[in-house]
Amino acid sequence: MRTFPIGGIHPSDNKKWSKDKAIEVMALPDEVAIPMIQHIGAPATPIVAKGDKVLTGQIIAQATGFVSANIHSPISGVVKAIDEFANGEGLYRQMIVIKREGDEWVESIDRSTELKRECKLSPADIISKIKDAGIVGMGGATFPTHVKLTVPDGQKAEILIINGVECEPYLTSDYRTMLERGEELLTGVEILMRALNVERAVIGVENNKPDAVAHLNDLIAKGNYRGIEVMALKTRYPQGGEKQLIAAVTGRQVPPPPALPISVGAVVCNASTSVAVYEAVQKNKPLIERVVTITGKQLKDTHNFLLRFGTPIKSVLDAAGGLPEGDVKVLNGGPMMGRSVVNLDAPVMKGCSGITVLSGCEASRGKELACIKCAKCVSACPMGLEPYLISKLSLRQLWDRAEEHKIMECIECGCCSYTCPSNLPLLDYIRIGKQTVMGNIRARAMKK
Repeated sequence: MRTFPIGGIHPSDNKKWSKDKAIEVMALPDEVAIPMIQHIGAPATPIVAKGDKVLTGQIIAQATGFVSANIHSPISGVVKAIDEFANGEGLYRQMIVIKREGDEWVESIDRSTELKRECKLSPADIISKIKDAGIVGMGGATFPTHVKLTVPDGQKAEILIINGVECEPYLTSDYRTMLERGEELLTGVEILMRALNVERAVIGVENNKPDAVAHLNDLIAKGNYRGIEVMALKTRYPQGGEKQLIAAVTGRQVPPPPALPISVGAVVCNASTSVAVYEAVQKNKPLIERVVTITGKQLKDTHNFLLRFGTPIKSVLDAAGGLPEGDVKVLNGGPMMGRSVVNLDAPVMKGCSGITVLSGCEASRGKELACIKCAKCVSACPMGLEPYLISKLSLRQLWDRAEEHKIMECIECGCCSYTCPSNLPLLDYIRIGKQTVMGNIRARAMKK
């Protein structure tokens, strides 16, 4: 069974807590806060003002530049404020606050549940609709999808890979999407294939989800979805990493930056992104909601909620019975790549596939010890890096050497920290180093 060639780990997936929970539509919040940056690239610019009335699905902020994304109102109501507010990490970011009044939608949005499969739009028109709808990668990276679909001159897409791996422990939002919205997903794949002018698409799913593999294969056979296949992959973290998935499916290795997946003829999109593409192109529906897993061993109840962006994290947790008593840690995402939430009033955004609650015992870190030079972090790194070295270079602020040792190639999967017997926070130091090195790279570029 196929997988990526080097590194990786196999943590307990802990998906049993939510995998059998069908998607539920969460009640609308009374008020939402919509950040102007929910994507990789330049922040969007507000085009509404305080006091304006907006409809559900109405654009409220425009993309600035090519690598950026439009933002739409997830509810109807009145703009209450446009100011800086704290996000989940406690950082102040510009947001538009909207107080809900009913749920009145933009008239052009098709809200019917009927599947609209046939698409005769040109590739350029498809990409334009995706751009207008503010679609970004929903696996966590939030790279604007229209950028990914715009193939540079001199290169050609040969294969579309749909990421249905969902290797992050605890999370099941993509899994439930594949089971419950399979036809929309497959139609979205057809649209993406048309946009890229490719004849082959592979949906990669780990073999710990056999029912999803069987279900999608059944839909492909019954619906005669040509050129689309489902590939069961070996369960191994971080198989959902873009480069790891490409290697597993095609056997091709994406070269180091600035090379991109298109350099080896591949374009990768998330399973939930495919559904969003279907809705944008066939239903004129912008990206205003997504399925989010609410999970944790200590929660009274777990869910896979379909919820509107801007919903406060606290409201989502309250719908799951509230935070358990005692010490807990709330993560935006899963335990491997998720970020700690320090402000529960912060909103759910486009890249949030799950909210995980860990007990104090689960979240506690062991006492840091001296590195014993066991090289377990090196063996586990799926990028072939030396985490112990680049983390130490970052700790000592040796930024040039950290760049030389390819710190920017780190995908922040956390395999190194997971395997370290000395409990060293390797990924924490590497993340700090990446931010500084990226700033140095940009500064050099501006001087040229």
